[in-house]
Order: sequence, then structure tokens, then C-alpha cells
Amino acid sequence: MVAGFEAYAGLARRVLAGPARLGRTRLVVVDGPSGAGKSVFATRLADALAATTGGPPPVVRTDDLLAGWDDQLTFWPRLEERVLAPVRAGRPGGYRRYSWVRRRFLDREVPVPAGPVLLVEGVSAARAVVRPEASLSVFVTAPAPLRRERALTRDGPEILPELLRWHAGERAHFAADGTPAAVDLVVDGAPVLPHDARRYFVRRLRTGSGGARR
Repeated sequence: MVAGFEAYAGLARRVLAGPARLGRTRLVVVDGPSGAGKSVFATRLADALAATTGGPPPVVRTDDLLAGWDDQLTFWPRLEERVLAPVRAGRPGGYRRYSWVRRRFLDREVPVPAGPVLLVEGVSAARAVVRPEASLSVFVTAPAPLRRERALTRDGPEILPELLRWHAGERAHFAADGTPAAVDLVVDGAPVLPHDARRYFVRRLRTGSGGARR
């Protein structure tokens, strides 16, 4: 059930007005199943934050930290060690991006400054272990058939066997973690009501779960 529209600019102001819980940084975690629209939401919120602060906040995509399909949920120590722990201590972090084409981590490190805001986006980004340190936790959802279509259009039909396995894994994770009911905000990643999607998003009332990959 749709709860209403909200402006990215207004959400950005709320984030900046709220307390920093990851050291001096306001951590925003954007979770949800594969193909739900997490990346789009995180990018538009980052743009709104940049317009408010004068500079873009870093956005860490958890897909870049996964060592392939089998690292769906076990990548977290890499994120903690290389990004969250340094930022928590007020120091810059950094990570090496995984290449899904070359199937290895690239040599060049991506820097993550310890600034006012850090966005982390991806499946399980709002897991229970990090929610107490998040200034805002978000779950983006969309109908399963649409999510599958988006993923196959983006990555190709050859990923279907791995994608189905990924979907099962994320459904199990969201059910065990209780993510959709625990986050601060649930977002409709496939709204049908006409609106300016670059400026506004659609909030949803909490339901029960979600499910998917990258």
C-alpha cells in the first residue's frame, strides 16, 4: 500500500540534521532485493545530498565487494575492515572493486573519505549488525517478475541459473534478518503513480519481505 511521495531533497536534509552514529559520519544503508531499484535510489539521494552539502558523498556498492556469486552475504568482513572500521575511527577507507568480467579484484583502490555522510547500497546492506550505526536505513522493493526482468536485461539471460539461486539466498536472508520491518523507510522501486522520479520517491507502508541479486 502506497504511503505517499517524499522529496529526495527533504530526505537529504533529514539525514544531515540527524545524529552521526558511525563515528562522526552519518551512515545511510540502502537494502532490498535484486532489481528493486536500490542503485537508482542511492544515486538520487546522493545527488540531493551533494546539492545540500556542496559535494557528493561516497557511495559504496556492495556488488563491488563480492568475490563472485558465492559471496552473496559473506562479503561483510571486507566491508567492515576496509570501509566501516576506518570511517568509524575518523580515517579514510578504501577497497578494491571486484570485476565480474575478469572474476578478480582489480588492483586500483577506490578511496572512501570519512566525511559527513557515507552511503552503502546493496543486498544485505541494512543487516541487523549495522542498523544501530545507521542514521538512515532503507529497503527498496518491487514485484518479483519485474525485478527478474530488470536483472536479466541488465546482465543477460545467461545469468538466470545463478540469479535464481541468488533470489533464494536473499529471500532467506531477509526473512531471517527481518530487514523490511526493521528499517526506517520502505521505498516503492516500481511506482505506477505519475511523478517527477528524479525529485521524488514513493514511500510504502511496511509489509513482510522482499527477495534478489545485484
